Amino acid sequence: MASSSCKDICTLCQDDDVSSQAVTWCTECEVFLCIDCDNHHKKSRTSKYHKTVSTEDYHKLPSFMQEISSQCQEHYKKFELYCTFHACPCCVQCVTKHQKCQEMKSLSDILTNVKSSASVQQLEKDLKILKENFKEIVKFFKSRIDENNIQKIKAIEEIRLMRKSIDDYLNRLEQQILDDLESKHSKLISNMSTLLKQIEHRSAKIHKLQEEYFKMTQYATELQIYLGLSEIDKTTSEAAKYIENLESGDQLKGNSLDIKISTALQSILQDVKSFGDINITTSLSTVQIKAGQKKSSARFSSYCSLD
Repeated sequence: MASSSCKDICTLCQDDDVSSQAVTWCTECEVFLCIDCDNHHKKSRTSKYHKTVSTEDYHKLPSFMQEISSQCQEHYKKFELYCTFHACPCCVQCVTKHQKCQEMKSLSDILTNVKSSASVQQLEKDLKILKENFKEIVKFFKSRIDENNIQKIKAIEEIRLMRKSIDDYLNRLEQQILDDLESKHSKLISNMSTLLKQIEHRSAKIHKLQEEYFKMTQYATELQIYLGLSEIDKTTSEAAKYIENLESGDQLKGNSLDIKISTALQSILQDVKSFGDINITTSLSTVQIKAGQKKSSARFSSYCSLD
């Protein structure tokens, strides 16, 4: 497939070392056409019924969709058949490898109403659910960071309030507890911030993928949609598995900073060896994760694999 550029050059003219600006893209020939070549293309018996799109609409397709070809990458022939056993399109030459496959169907029949198929509709729902789940998880981590920061402030206040009645002897112990607090708080916030960046990155990726999905359904050919859905499905499956792992692991459990002041400080200053303990307690997750369709394998296949 042709790659995106600021100025698309007519493929046919370029073969003759002439640079003519293209105005259309033929989805079947997979070439850019200038105005003159487009007119000839429409009049030719072999291509008069080919579907063409403007170069502007062509570049609205997601980049990975532009790379999808309607030709077999092994034999360089047009896909015309579909193997239901291997769930993949085939050219006429691929048939020799599918002699034991009982059902070979016309690819045009398979592509009929693909945009309105149940799998496409389910994929759209999965994208929406994933986006909402990431939004809730990001919201959760941001609120936990704010709450942990407040907990840190309260812990410091409690530590320093105790210090007022103990004076010099507690200076060293105070520093120990503050260092411990800072260390554990920094580790806690650092871990969550790192995870939050990963989650926000995945969330942005799903958001972008959702935008590309809508562009795909508007501007892509039926074959491009069918072959491109596997890429989207793979990404959404990975994202859903990522959320599932977050949910099943400890990441979505609330970590709290607690300070426990030693009661011995109030009576026996000489025997106190520690200002207190900084503990991180974990509570059950309060994040409401919406359930999407869980898949053990991809619903779409781009190319055959007979291995």
